[in-house]
Amino acid sequence: MPGREFSSPADFDVQFTNWLTIANARMVRTIKTRPVDRLDADKAAMLALPPVAPTLGWVNRVRLGRDYYVRVDSSDYSVDPAVIGRFVDVTADLARVEVRQEGRLVAAHDRVWARGMTITDPNHVAAAKMLREQYQRPAQAARPALDPDGGLARDLVDYDRAFGLIDGPTTTIIDGEVA
Repeated sequence: MPGREFSSPADFDVQFTNWLTIANARMVRTIKTRPVDRLDADKAAMLALPPVAPTLGWVNRVRLGRDYYVRVDSSDYSVDPAVIGRFVDVTADLARVEVRQEGRLVAAHDRVWARGMTITDPNHVAAAKMLREQYQRPAQAARPALDPDGGLARDLVDYDRAFGLIDGPTTTIIDGEVA
């Protein structure tokens, strides 16, 4: 609808209803009557609705990328970064966008109708920061104990014994002294 602006789906409905009131009262040359006068005949010709309601909204299954956002229409919505790399189910209706991973809700946002918007939950940003910090500081590998002089605590002869190159017990260090 060129030249018109809508602030929300409700605003669209109000403007559209106002326009329909005017448009349906005009005489249409091709049918030689007003649409409002044909309404009863049209309703009588309609079939009944099906017994099962049709599925409404938007549903998609995607693998969550490293940027932890999903796209609905042309806007991006943040998702809990703990599920990066996994498949998530994205559902959207006129008012809400929800993302679930194996049935667990990992994101819920109000639907935004403007194009090209990025909607971010501050909790998702904080979780992403924490995960980045954990990734940048990997767990320290266990290091061998040092003796008081700063050398390795175990004598190399112990390795020879462990591999069966020589016989005898391994050495142990007690209070900085080799036993």
